[in-house]
Amino acid sequence: MKKTFLFIFILSTVLICGCQPKMNLFPDGTDPLLEKTLQGEGSDKVLVISISGTISDQAKKGLFGAAPSLVQEVTSRLKLAEKDDQIKGLVLKINSPGGTVTASDILYNEIMRFKKKTGASVVVSMMDLAASGGYYVSLAADRIMAHPTSLTGSVGVIFVRPKVGGLLDKIGVSVEVSKSGRNKDMGFPFKADTNEQKKIINSIVGDYAARFHGLVRKHRSISESDLEKVFTAQIYSAAGAEKAGLIDGVGYLPDAVDMVCELAGIPENSKVITYKRKSYPNDTLYNSASSQVASPAVINIDTGNLLPPSAGFYYLWLPAAQ
Repeated sequence: MKKTFLFIFILSTVLICGCQPKMNLFPDGTDPLLEKTLQGEGSDKVLVISISGTISDQAKKGLFGAAPSLVQEVTSRLKLAEKDDQIKGLVLKINSPGGTVTASDILYNEIMRFKKKTGASVVVSMMDLAASGGYYVSLAADRIMAHPTSLTGSVGVIFVRPKVGGLLDKIGVSVEVSKSGRNKDMGFPFKADTNEQKKIINSIVGDYAARFHGLVRKHRSISESDLEKVFTAQIYSAAGAEKAGLIDGVGYLPDAVDMVCELAGIPENSKVITYKRKSYPNDTLYNSASSQVASPAVINIDTGNLLPPSAGFYYLWLPAAQ
């Protein structure tokens, strides 16, 4: 009975959507980004961009379509901002456990390119979490500020791959592989890695970790004794991160706006803007929902969030992975 009802509901939804004129109740990736003023006045502008969720360059898949990836959403705003010479400062509002190695590196590079091309000052405001890849992206900023209750750190890389060989043995199922080289099945979930393969994987992990560590050394003035602790990939509270030199201060989002105005040499009451696809009444700096594509939860569930991370290399704090 339940299956029949669900089938009728889905069929009815499809028929209604197909027969009725398009009603844009929710913004999607096809709606243009529009400039919205949040506060302030004058010709000088501070742009606020949210980086929220797991950092990936893969489209967010739903039951009835897909939405642009986080990398696409952030990069499209940076490209739009490059065309506006009145934007003197950028505040990145980050709430992310990190993401894939490549996607994190792309965002870092795009922010660095934006700074070089525009000369704008950039300040990060960490919210609940800016760990691993979230911190990696933060390193592109001129200053990093954390909310008093933020978590950050996790400066390291992890290689995620499921192993189900033991389970298959218990139920009497085997997987046979024909391969052209002895390491072709490295990381294969149905068998244990050989010692040689483990060394290869650890070497790659080391390479990606070294890149992360190098950026920390480049952008932060941290003593070797503190770096040794940071490179254990532990997580830090805001107070601990400030003491270790990972951030420049503890404060709130408005404090980050004040800081970027000071760095850019513009008035504190300068116009603060964001790019959105939909207007919200009485909007504020804290409205992350309108900063990225939103969809009706019943119809467009991000099915990727229902599954564990796929095999790959991540700058990611796993306990908060979405």
